[in-house]
Amino acid sequence: MATTIDDTKRLAIGERLADLLAFQKFVISNDQKLLADCPYEDIRERLQNMLEDDQKNLGIVETVIVQYGIQSESNDATKKFLQQFEQMMAGEGLSYYQRLIQHELLKHGQAMSGIVIHKAAQVVGADIEVAIGPLNTVNFEGRAHQEQLKGMLELVGVREMTGKDPDQGLWARVQDAIAAFSGVAGSVMTQNTDKEDMNIQTLIRLDHNKVNTIFTEIGATKDPQKLQEYFAQLYKDLLAHAQAEEEIVYPRVRSFYGDDNTQELFDEQKEMKRMLDEIKSIDTASADEFRSKVKQLMEAVGDHIRQEESTMFAAIDKNCNDSQKEQMATEFKAAKKKIQEEMAASMK
Repeated sequence: MATTIDDTKRLAIGERLADLLAFQKFVISNDQKLLADCPYEDIRERLQNMLEDDQKNLGIVETVIVQYGIQSESNDATKKFLQQFEQMMAGEGLSYYQRLIQHELLKHGQAMSGIVIHKAAQVVGADIEVAIGPLNTVNFEGRAHQEQLKGMLELVGVREMTGKDPDQGLWARVQDAIAAFSGVAGSVMTQNTDKEDMNIQTLIRLDHNKVNTIFTEIGATKDPQKLQEYFAQLYKDLLAHAQAEEEIVYPRVRSFYGDDNTQELFDEQKEMKRMLDEIKSIDTASADEFRSKVKQLMEAVGDHIRQEESTMFAAIDKNCNDSQKEQMATEFKAAKKKIQEEMAASMK
């Protein structure tokens, strides 16, 4: 069974995520320039808060891409647009108000891109929706930033024309309410996954949730093409997850989790890899045999997940502080990203 298949819709979402990452980095650069040039103390304070949100959200977008499992390049049109936008913003003749207008438009495009990715994920596959779940924070805060920028535009625009402040009446209060609601809703929707550096248990659990969702998708479809697509994603996700754990997590926990327990995790993943390769060789047309082997794999992976999420997670909590858990997560994410890139290169 081929594992080089990448459904075109999944590849398209991967490219859109890469575009979103490029936009997020550009937004941060623009935040910093607007902050440095801002002539108004109250606007600077709002921009500083926005910059801190955007820097945190950059980490979330990077995490989502690793969880999604497809490392892509942003497309040429996006690169060209951002280059031209940067040249326009750096040009002479734009007032501070006009630069803020362009920044608000940029934020609008970014927020809509995130929302469209989320909607596309709902159509393409439940496992994708699970993988990009943390993106909800970026989407909601992007909407909140738009409303905040509208309020800043009113202040700056009137000040530039009249030298005085506008009457901040009903419209300003409506904007503040929308911004506050968007921020709160984003935090609730993402259930505390809105940190720049999630801890290692959160990242591993996100992987587990995605894998369990793919198993459910495999069990729910009778379409041989869909079976091939889902298994191809399962194959890549499990291999990347296992290798990253073996490089980063297991060596780190061995000293306090114990040699026997840690070796058991290594051995379970070795058997999981053998089962993956066995299923890979089965034609999806042999539906009964394929599903039987997938069921065996699901049971083995389920036992492995239960051990990690109970005893290993508890050992990590007992022996590692928050900073150590976040550092392990950062290294795990970086290792997994590198593995995914190597896997993609080997399949070309």
